[in-house]
Amino acid sequence: MMEEISLRAIDFSSLIRPGDRVVWGQGGAEPRALTERLMEQRKTIGDFRAFVGLSLSDAVSPAHADEVQFQSYCGGGRNRAMTREQRLEILPCHYTQLSRALAPVDVLLLQVAEGPDGLSFSIAAEYLVPLVKSARLVIAEINDQAPWTYGERLDPADIDLVVRSSLLPLEVPNATAGEVEKAIARHIGGLVEDGATLQLGMGSLPEAVLDGLRSHRNLGIHSGAIGDKVAELMEQGVINNARKTIDAGVTVAGVLFGGQSIYQFAHRNRQVQMRSTAYTHALEVLASIDRLVTINSAIEVDLTGQINAEVAGGAYVGAVGGAMDFMRGAHASRGGLPIIVLPATALGGSQSRLVERLSGPVSTPRADAGIIVTEYGLADLRGCSLRERARRMTAIAHPDFRDALARSAGL
Repeated sequence: MMEEISLRAIDFSSLIRPGDRVVWGQGGAEPRALTERLMEQRKTIGDFRAFVGLSLSDAVSPAHADEVQFQSYCGGGRNRAMTREQRLEILPCHYTQLSRALAPVDVLLLQVAEGPDGLSFSIAAEYLVPLVKSARLVIAEINDQAPWTYGERLDPADIDLVVRSSLLPLEVPNATAGEVEKAIARHIGGLVEDGATLQLGMGSLPEAVLDGLRSHRNLGIHSGAIGDKVAELMEQGVINNARKTIDAGVTVAGVLFGGQSIYQFAHRNRQVQMRSTAYTHALEVLASIDRLVTINSAIEVDLTGQINAEVAGGAYVGAVGGAMDFMRGAHASRGGLPIIVLPATALGGSQSRLVERLSGPVSTPRADAGIIVTEYGLADLRGCSLRERARRMTAIAHPDFRDALARSAGL
């Protein structure tokens, strides 16, 4: 039975055993009052493990790695400092596999919202939902400033301890789109039909893509994450989900990666539903969505279509994530488009991001390649031989690198 206690009454040393794995929500879904208290008491617990997702708070810090073994699926946010200090273990798996890779969990920390209809997962459902049943101990922070969202329901019987807080949820900083991002967005705008359903990754490129679709009509959203731009376009009627083949009229997402705009828009809004990764990323679900357009970014792509979305300059900055889950879904969707976007160059134009050989891991194999888009155009690799792929990829590289890439491919 759920027991409510004060935050100051929590003694984590009596709740967490040395060697335990503790998991909490990522981004704005982090239960900040609980994680701050946990880090304050870390030395009284002994060595334990913490899976953190994309982190935005001071809880994830190299200074706390004296007692905590931090683990994540990604190198974004505050995790970047951890990877520089070699204090972060990376769990390289597809998003559909993440909950299974983490279970069983010893202690699960949740940020939840309370309303007339009960408790809500609020900002994130995704991999947290299946972990509730697997956790030995579930501690929930009821934050009266967290949005109450529809979708997956939280049974109070599954919660062991509850504390209350009143904290503005953490926000994912808005990324500003430049001319390169806007050029890429224009190419994608010509591919997307009215009535299509979109999945978008994080960062300035997806935001620019959405910005470039303002003249479209009846767009839908089925995505692992959504941000402030989705809220804006829903308010304007560009996104209304009217022509989705499933979940008509509803934007479906696993996590809100944004700020107060999306938090306030999603609060008690039936047009936004937060769902588990078991639903948002499932191949059979994605395949049932007609004209599913999946748009994800990459660090580099080789001439055969292999994608590195994890490592840049020897540092872990990205993730395997859900890109391949969604790409396979788009391949299986009737009229679907699996799209990967990236600028043609890095380091001020001195380095091509379309390469003969990847400098990092193969996050997505060439067999799953679809349409690659840079500011110089698009290369549809579906059904193409390796030689034809190399031709098409070379054509969308920065002009300064095209000859060298062509020579490397024997063109």
